[in-house]
Amino acid sequence: MKRERSGNERGSIMRREKKRKQEEAFALRLKKDFIRYRYIYLMLLPVVIYYAVFCYGPMSKIVIAFQNFKPALGISGSKWVGMKYFIDFFTGPYAWRLIRNTLLLNILQIILAFPVPIILALLINEIQCRPYKKLVQTVSYMPHFISLVVMCSLLLTFSRSDGIFNDFLALFGVERSNLMANAKLFRPMYVLSGIWQEAGWGSIIYLATLSTIDPGLYEAATIDGASRFQRMLYVSFPGLVPIIIVQLIMRVGNILTMGFEKVFLLYNPLTYDTADIISTYIYRQGLELTNYSYGTAVGLFNSAVNLLILVLANRLSRKATGESLW
Repeated sequence: MKRERSGNERGSIMRREKKRKQEEAFALRLKKDFIRYRYIYLMLLPVVIYYAVFCYGPMSKIVIAFQNFKPALGISGSKWVGMKYFIDFFTGPYAWRLIRNTLLLNILQIILAFPVPIILALLINEIQCRPYKKLVQTVSYMPHFISLVVMCSLLLTFSRSDGIFNDFLALFGVERSNLMANAKLFRPMYVLSGIWQEAGWGSIIYLATLSTIDPGLYEAATIDGASRFQRMLYVSFPGLVPIIIVQLIMRVGNILTMGFEKVFLLYNPLTYDTADIISTYIYRQGLELTNYSYGTAVGLFNSAVNLLILVLANRLSRKATGESLW
């Protein structure tokens, strides 16, 4: 028994010593890495500060979702109300409308807008003339650099009864009207304008991935008699599958998160039925009406559901394709 105990003690000491050496080696490699790539880490610092201040810092105040928060009393002095504001949201008249609008806009973007950069990248990759290829890339990227405020202002101006869209529709006998005041047209206008503005920019990551595909694969396919379309379908597209899956998981993980700014700039009370989403509702309740606790509760629900969907999408992707974020 003493020998066995002594052997176990020696084994435990050896494991601890091995672990200590591994930690020291890791710390040394980390120190060397920081010294070698110090300028790259310095460039990363603003991003880390941004997320620390605006994303992780406010999480400590999420507790006000369970309080009747009063700024004059502060967090410590405000009354606890538990799940009251969550219940108020789900039993209120707007919960289903907000969730429906947010889901529909996101699903439409996934179905209609998500494939466009992939198709555009595949088509640009097939252009043989380099000057023309660069021209197409540049033209497709340009809308991304238009300010969102400017783009929305142009869209509102073009959609007025005397705007260019109505001038075109009038040629076919359609009666003039303010298109952005029509609730049924908000979703198509939102999705199509997003495709126009972001398709070229979104294709960059796919074009970069296509540039890493072994040219020998294209040569082998050509020798086997594959046409250009077949090479694109059986060589180029499979090379994009891993990055497509990663991008899709990230997109699905934000299915209840919409770009607040664009909806806020485009919608109006006449289009609330199809345009009002969770983030704009949080803005009106939390800031305009100063219902801080209620707005925080709705935002917490939104974030929790997004996190759950992201984890499920990642797990399903890993099981189905072997590709995942983690």
